[in-house]
Amino acid sequence: MEWLLPEQLSTFATIMLILSAAATSAVTASIGIGGGILLLAIMAVVIPPAAIIPVHGMVQLGSNFNRVVLTLQHVDWRILLAFTPGALLGAWLASLFLVQLPTSTLQLTIAGFILFLCWGPKVPAMALGRVGTFFAAGFSTFISMFVGATGPLVAAFVKQQHEGDRFRTVANFAACMSLQHLTKAFVFGAAGFVFKEWLGLIVLMILSGAIGTWIGLHLLQRMSNQHFAVIFNWLLTLLAIQLVWQALF
Repeated sequence: MEWLLPEQLSTFATIMLILSAAATSAVTASIGIGGGILLLAIMAVVIPPAAIIPVHGMVQLGSNFNRVVLTLQHVDWRILLAFTPGALLGAWLASLFLVQLPTSTLQLTIAGFILFLCWGPKVPAMALGRVGTFFAAGFSTFISMFVGATGPLVAAFVKQQHEGDRFRTVANFAACMSLQHLTKAFVFGAAGFVFKEWLGLIVLMILSGAIGTWIGLHLLQRMSNQHFAVIFNWLLTLLAIQLVWQALF
C-alpha cells in the first residue's frame, strides 16, 4: 500500500480525498461548475502547499477527460482548436514566471471577469470566436499555474458561447479544462515536481471521480436548460464573491 499512500498523508486523509474526488466530480457534471474549487479547498487542508496545484491539476485532468468521453457528441471541436494554442502559450509564459504572484490580485481579477461575463452586457460575437477563445485560453491558463482553479473563469466564457444548452456547456468546459490541466503536467514536471510520489493517489482519485461524473451526468439529464442556466449563473457568482472575500480578508 505504500505506493498508494503518500508518506505526507495519513490513511484517513487519503480516503477522504478519494471520496471527495467522487463527490466534487458529481457536482461539476450535474451543475456544470464548482467541483474543482471545492476539491482544491479540501486538498489545501491536508496536502503540503507545494503539491496542491500540480496534484489537483492531474486529478482534474482525469475528471474533465472522463466528462469529455461521456459527452463527446456535444464537443465543439472548432472551439477546442482555438483554445489549444492559447493554452500552450499561457503555459509557456507561466513557465518563465513560475513565481508566487500576489494571490489577492489574481483572485480579484478572476472574480471581476466572472461577474462581467455572468451579469454584464453580452460579449460581442467576435470576442467569442476563435481569436477571443485563443486569448481567453492563454490568460486563464497562465493564471491557473498560480492559483490552481480558474475553472469558473473558463466556465463563464464557455457559457457565453453555448447559452441555453446545458450539455454543450458541460462538454466544452470539460474539454477546455482538460487541455489546461494537461499543460500543468509539463510545466510543473519541468520545474522539478515529482509526480511519481503522488501517482497512486492521483489514479485512485481519478477513478473515483469517474464514478462521480457518471452520477452527475445522470442528474444533468433530469434538469432543464432553463434551470441549469439559472443555477450555473448564481453558482458562478457565489464563487466570484468567495474569491473577493479571500482576496480582501
